[in-house]
Amino acid sequence: MTGVRGPRAALAVPPRTPPTPLPARALRTSRARRLTLVLAAAAVLAGCATGTTGASGATEAAPDAPGTTASATPKTSQAPARTPRGTLLVADFGGDTVTFVDPGRDGSGRGGKAIGSVEVGTAPYGLVVGEDGRAWVATAEGVAVVDTQRRTRLALVPYGTETGPVTTGEYRGGGMGIALAPDGRHVYVGVNVPDGNGMVEVIDTATREVTGTAPVGRRPFDVDVSPDGREVYATDHDSFDVTAVDARTLKTRRMEVAPYGTEGGLGSWLKPHYAVVRPQDGKLLLPFEGERLAVLDPRTGEVAVERMTANTHQHGAALAADGTLLVVGTGPIGPDDEDPSLTVRTPDGEERIVPLDGPHEDVAVSEDGRTAYVTGGFTRDGYWNGITVVDLEDVKSDGRNDGTSEPVRLEAGNRPLGIAVL
Repeated sequence: MTGVRGPRAALAVPPRTPPTPLPARALRTSRARRLTLVLAAAAVLAGCATGTTGASGATEAAPDAPGTTASATPKTSQAPARTPRGTLLVADFGGDTVTFVDPGRDGSGRGGKAIGSVEVGTAPYGLVVGEDGRAWVATAEGVAVVDTQRRTRLALVPYGTETGPVTTGEYRGGGMGIALAPDGRHVYVGVNVPDGNGMVEVIDTATREVTGTAPVGRRPFDVDVSPDGREVYATDHDSFDVTAVDARTLKTRRMEVAPYGTEGGLGSWLKPHYAVVRPQDGKLLLPFEGERLAVLDPRTGEVAVERMTANTHQHGAALAADGTLLVVGTGPIGPDDEDPSLTVRTPDGEERIVPLDGPHEDVAVSEDGRTAYVTGGFTRDGYWNGITVVDLEDVKSDGRNDGTSEPVRLEAGNRPLGIAVL
């Protein structure tokens, strides 16, 4: 962090006395010493500006915090002093890193590129970033804590739940959905336990330790927090429900969300995947198959169903500041499904469908609400290593191409799933 410098203090300057001439040999020695001192000072200043570097030129990581799993030096490119605002951060589910991505000119994707990566742990899934610039990344091994400004891993918080051997792929054990409390004091991570019910684990962000656990349903794809921070919601994919967890007592209650019913059990694809919490009333919005939007009232457990129009299997969801709902259509699951798309749904229910090239998984919105960033990772086969950038101003405008301009494909990451805008 750069400190604020005040004006330099005035110095009293004594009268100058003419220097005594030095012999030629002494003069050469004096000049050599001064040159050595100047070069040494320049090296010190360079170290302050760019951080300590190893032989490879990569920025070295700060050591992991006491009480957390020790880590090897993370993979990272040489980073500037500060990561630019608006940079994208994606979880590389196909590897063990998070990737920092320049979103290009004006965030449009044009000219964008990956600008660095940090090793976090096997198969990172979801991630969330706090106001302090720290990212919390759910991996198969634990929750990694990343300083997004220095681009280093600070810690790896091991799970309190036994999840079996560390593996990769759609059904791997470990963290999936993850969310941050409104006050920033706790992180909540949904932990998948293969062949069993999952858990929500509570991490104290100050101590970086697991302070509590609560049982939830099977494969907690997503985790959200109520606007007042009193409840945590795990969207349990394989048990057709949402589990509400009292943030203070960790008591739980199950609410079934199955607008198509539960027939087919584990073999069914008509299940909840991701949710968003509507700030004005605290209700959860869960999209299904581009046909139905389940609106869950967590106070009563009642579910209302609204019509959707994309007619495609849906995963990731996000809310823009103006209440616009964005939903990722992954592509056909059933024989009558449409191709991949991004649904842009206004608060009054009007929808526009943006075609996407190939399966995608999750979505984030720029701070100004003008751009959507859709990850190409996908939990199933057919993924691609990149991000699709969609101009939402164009999609919502009646006057420019009727929302049909081509999205920009930006290659970055390794099967990127979770995404955040820094």
